Amino acid sequence: MTSNSRSRRGEAEDGLGANSDIGAKLRALYGAVQDEGIPEQLLDLLEKLDQAEQSARSASSAKSE
Repeated sequence: MTSNSRSRRGEAEDGLGANSDIGAKLRALYGAVQDEGIPEQLLDLLEKLDQAEQSARSASSAKSE
């Protein structure tokens, strides 16, 4: 057994130490957030934004012609 492949406790060592635990917890949190649905209010706001952008483009195109 080499010192690079295993830590003192016999666990696999990736060279990151405590950062490995933080990374694992962040990945778990990210996965949980990914599985959550998007709130209806946010979807409504995004739809209104899309409509406003399309209106602005249409007005800009009409002025340039």
